[in-house]
Amino acid sequence: MRRPRPWVIVPGIWNSDPEHWQSVWQDERGAGAVRIEPASWSDPDPADWRDAITRAVRSCPEPPVLVAHSLGVLAVADWLAAAVGTAAGAFLVAPPDPAAPGFPEAAGGFAAPRPLPDGAHVPTRMVVSDDDPYCSVDRATAFARTLGATVLRVGALGHVNVASGVGAWPAGRSLLDDLEDAL
Repeated sequence: MRRPRPWVIVPGIWNSDPEHWQSVWQDERGAGAVRIEPASWSDPDPADWRDAITRAVRSCPEPPVLVAHSLGVLAVADWLAAAVGTAAGAFLVAPPDPAAPGFPEAAGGFAAPRPLPDGAHVPTRMVVSDDDPYCSVDRATAFARTLGATVLRVGALGHVNVASGVGAWPAGRSLLDDLEDAL
């Protein structure tokens, strides 16, 4: 039987609405999940988000699993590369490509993942949709390689958000459970 680990929820720009799978999962986990609280949701600043992740991780009783979506993936990659804390694992869903035309101008300070320093690797899964409008499969796979992450291709799920119609995304929850079982 798997022992539940704490989660740190790291949404994308503008946060995740109540119908988003991250919010649903957070509600289901209750006190075992904490959401980052940056001051810059709509005009995201990488340093502010890095600090918000650090605060959330420090509020956990043990190293958590980081559960990130969209811009949150880039924030987690930045946090891991900065080696400012410890996580048990990372579940990264639908990374956006900062070099793509659809990348939000407001998030211009965020960059593609960079290699992690020696000793900073954590078990990581990168969930990739075949038709994500914000990142090609090739770029997402390259991001995963940079982070040492296992790629999980989930077919044509768009940006794996409310607009994609995934709802509570039980198949994704199963992928997260698999990661936790492996920790």
